[in-house]
Amino acid sequence: MRRLLIASLLVLGAAAAHAADRRPVVVELFTSQGCSSCPPADAFLGELAARPDVLALGMHVDYWDYIGWKDPFAQRAYTERQRSYSRTLNQRYVYTPQMVIDGRLQGVGSDQATINRLIEKAGKAAASSPNLAVTGSGAKRVVHVGDGKAAAPATIWLVFFDSKHETKVKAGENSGRQLANYNVVRTMAPIGKWTGSAVDIPVDLDAIDVDCDGAAVIVQAEETGPIVSAMRIDRAKR
Repeated sequence: MRRLLIASLLVLGAAAAHAADRRPVVVELFTSQGCSSCPPADAFLGELAARPDVLALGMHVDYWDYIGWKDPFAQRAYTERQRSYSRTLNQRYVYTPQMVIDGRLQGVGSDQATINRLIEKAGKAAASSPNLAVTGSGAKRVVHVGDGKAAAPATIWLVFFDSKHETKVKAGENSGRQLANYNVVRTMAPIGKWTGSAVDIPVDLDAIDVDCDGAAVIVQAEETGPIVSAMRIDRAKR
């Protein structure tokens, strides 16, 4: 019995180490404070944000602003990003709350069982990602993407986000509610391209005028195709 227990622990330890080596699965939630069906998905994103195997990002769209409440975090760029996903994922329309997983899969953001299955499926593909690293300290960093197989030229995105916001909504479908939003993306900028050969890109984290506590790098085929690699940046070293 003792040998069986030790063997089981070794297998679990090896599996955990292998999982730790994988890059995180990117989950983008397209949401709005003006959408009454979004708060459960927002709360679920908060749970996903605590997982080391997931890079959770809240993308606030602006097409709900017309019904009485202007989402302070909504940007047209994220609406356009979602519309681009609708084309690459062969959807006829956009909706909230929608989660896009690794640029490959999508589902209703509040359907936790389905989203968890999609994350697990995407995680298997994430194991073959090219090496991605960020070196340096302070504001000056270097983003390194290693050699790998590129089906199409990939955009290297630098993403800044706030870990949490709480907002008292005064109008619209969620009027009177105190909403919590997690990993709210404030800016997302392309910093270079990757075509399969190793590339190093110097980055100045202070060059983008945004005060956020979270940052990440995403390597994505085209601009809204499958995500090739991703990692968080530790801003605490600044």
